[in-house]
Amino acid sequence: MNDADLLRVLGVDPAQLDPAPPRAQRRAASAERLDGSHPCVHCGQPARATGVVDVPGYGRRWLDRCMPCLLATTPRGGPRAPLADTLAVLRAAARDTGVALTIVADGP
Repeated sequence: MNDADLLRVLGVDPAQLDPAPPRAQRRAASAERLDGSHPCVHCGQPARATGVVDVPGYGRRWLDRCMPCLLATTPRGGPRAPLADTLAVLRAAARDTGVALTIVADGP
């Protein structure tokens, strides 16, 4: 996921993000930023992780997230099963156990 996609998923306007320092100063500034005074850009909970996004027209900006929002927007490694295959497995499991199942999915 590129920076623009990440901001779109989080529903963040890059103009609202604080400017980030040059790369050489980022490490020390990152640690200072996690003092509990910066909220998650998505949900407003205290940020537990911070990073920098480079946004055309805005430059380098801080992206502060709480742990749940970070995990929800961090790409996971490995191949992804096609949605149709995943749904077939769920339907078969429901059928085998006699469970009524309604699947609602926002597919690719």
